[in-house]
Amino acid sequence: MMMERLPETSPRFRANIAVVLFLTTILTGGAAAFVRWRLVIPGDAISTATNILAHGRLFQMLLAVDLISVACYVATTLLFYELFKPVSERLSLLTVSLSITSCVIATFASLFHIAALIVVRGAQYLNILTVQPLPDLALMCLKLRAQAYGISLVFFGFYCLLIAYLIFRSTGWCRLTSPWKTRVS
Repeated sequence: MMMERLPETSPRFRANIAVVLFLTTILTGGAAAFVRWRLVIPGDAISTATNILAHGRLFQMLLAVDLISVACYVATTLLFYELFKPVSERLSLLTVSLSITSCVIATFASLFHIAALIVVRGAQYLNILTVQPLPDLALMCLKLRAQAYGISLVFFGFYCLLIAYLIFRSTGWCRLTSPWKTRVS
């Protein structure tokens, strides 16, 4: 039995999907950050723990939104790799590795989000939320999450610089106006 090969999607279609996924990443990540800023009060562990308990479903949704954002960006990264591989395969592979590293670190940061929720819920279950080390531990978990996420943004920043360079190279503009271009008469 012969299988028909599926027609390959056009680069423009893949680019459009990548843009939609990229915008989804930005919007979900931005919304999660905005809500997180409302729930987490820096330096006030008791208020943060109280907010987490009062808005438990919202805090759980933050985790889901963070993971959706990362998943969308992994897909964006793979689409960008396919789009820019003809420009420079090695550079495209480097950009993929930087982006995937960023995504892995951001996903790892989510473990601290889960840990904060477990600590606060455990303290509530045991009715010992007023014991100071537990809310402090939850706030420390959220600070560690923020630090890990910040580290992921360093890798993401280098990724963005390389993607910008690949976009610049792919337009053909730099080949036409480059001062280093040798002219053949």
